[in-house]
Amino acid sequence: MLTIVILCKGNCGLSNCISVYMLGMAVADLLIMINNVMLYHIISYNFPLSVLAHTSICKLLLYIAPVTIDLTVWFTVSFTFDRCVMICWQRFKARYCIKRTAVLVITSLFVMIMVKNIPILFAYEPQRVIDKVQWGCQARAAFFSSPPGAAFAWFHAAWVVCLPFTLIALFNSVTIKHVVIGSRARSSLRGSRGENHRDPEMENRRKSIILLFAVSGCFLLLWLTSFVSFATIGLINGIYYNGDRTNPGYIATEMGTMLKYSSSCPNTFIYSATQKKFREELKKVLESPWVMILRVIQYEGSAK
Repeated sequence: MLTIVILCKGNCGLSNCISVYMLGMAVADLLIMINNVMLYHIISYNFPLSVLAHTSICKLLLYIAPVTIDLTVWFTVSFTFDRCVMICWQRFKARYCIKRTAVLVITSLFVMIMVKNIPILFAYEPQRVIDKVQWGCQARAAFFSSPPGAAFAWFHAAWVVCLPFTLIALFNSVTIKHVVIGSRARSSLRGSRGENHRDPEMENRRKSIILLFAVSGCFLLLWLTSFVSFATIGLINGIYYNGDRTNPGYIATEMGTMLKYSSSCPNTFIYSATQKKFREELKKVLESPWVMILRVIQYEGSAK
């Protein structure tokens, strides 16, 4: 929430394009913490008779859960691609790396992901009916055993695990290669001219690269377990691993789920570590309640 407030103020010294992607990632990360972790995994699990256990609400939570995961994943992919374009393709960046394009990309991804996950609403049925009230949600066997349902499950797994992981690694590889080649060329050119002062272009690129690699690198690291468990266990035992809780495969799958949810947390710390103006704004936001309280105390003291 602090990240969203700071980015909305627009005083972080970031371009409008980057701010849009970072704001989108922050909102998606917050939704994951609220819906996937707090409502679904904590409250629904520990309070099975709460209002969240009604089948209609349970289905809604199950629908929102993959939507939020998809949003944070593909917002990260789009941010990585935007930085790749900005660094590697100078002619294309003037048309792509602008606020209008960023808003269009974020909006298009949001609509596409909402539509893509609609089948999940039909993939679950009531777990039990008490006094004509439907409670709980369980997987509809007819849905997942049907060819369209199985195809959707495989597509969803590849869409949220394999494809984003591969694209982020690919975009970062292209960026690294371009930066290395460009740095050598600029160093040779500046050396031949006898220039020893700082290069503003390389300084700007260095800041962008640090932010890019910190965000995407943290994402890849925390999603690595989920990627490996799907590539090994999922391809052998199906999309959903149905083993006992002491089996290493089950532990790896659940650990991957925990880590990918945890990937929603570090971005604020990354922004603080890599962006000086963001740290300054964060300090102001944290200090503002205490400054207000101090002013109230001083006002009441002077009034007496």
